[in-house]
Amino acid sequence: MDRMIGIDYGRARVGVAISDPLGIFASPLETVPSAKIIEYLQKLRETNTLIRFVVGYPVNLNGKPSEAAADVDVFLKRLAKVFPDIPVSLEDERFTSVLAHRAMIDGGMKKSERRNKASVDRISAAIILQSYMDRNRQI
Repeated sequence: MDRMIGIDYGRARVGVAISDPLGIFASPLETVPSAKIIEYLQKLRETNTLIRFVVGYPVNLNGKPSEAAADVDVFLKRLAKVFPDIPVSLEDERFTSVLAHRAMIDGGMKKSERRNKASVDRISAAIILQSYMDRNRQI
């Protein structure tokens, strides 16, 4: 089944989300150590047809890349080398952590669970992917 993958890349951890086969809904999937993300995506490809990576790109309020963008740029090069056949789209990730925290509160998640940064990363990846799909949906 065709799936898009949302990625919230960080120096320590990477949040991963996956689309449904129709490309309508994004669901948080996993939080993976940054050093293992390529291996994780390769295993994911064994059971899914990956048609696109949507990677959150860190920019400042003025629209210019933030300091964290350098780490994402290195990751993007690795991603393109290992998966040359899968297109990559960049999505502005400003405010995704704030939106993720809001979603956790609205969903009734306990305060102790909301402190878990891995949960925030997964939900942020889903927000990144959902934003991309909503903007590119053919009506």
